[in-house]
Amino acid sequence: MASRAPAASGRLLLGFRKWYYNAAGFNKIGLMRDDTIHEDSDVKEALRRLPEPVYNDRMFRIKRALDLSMKQQILPKDQWTKYEEDVKYLEPYLKEVVRERKEVEDWQKK
Repeated sequence: MASRAPAASGRLLLGFRKWYYNAAGFNKIGLMRDDTIHEDSDVKEALRRLPEPVYNDRMFRIKRALDLSMKQQILPKDQWTKYEEDVKYLEPYLKEVVRERKEVEDWQKK
């Protein structure tokens, strides 16, 4: 019985994550989670490093979302970004930028 508890809590956590993802609402206007990250200097540098097709896809999603938002509309449900399809495309670049920045800061402290 004890072996079922982790699986059940994992399913519960996944269920909550999916609920929260949909409740946040950005997926209803076609955005991905990484499209919503506040653009500080680290994020701007990570965006600069994105491959052009990935960057262009991001810009398309943001422009479409802004248009829908101005019209106070959402996409048809079959076009919402699904939790399972949301790719953290910016995260690896952002982690690299933060790591590099911290490395420079540490070096300057010496």
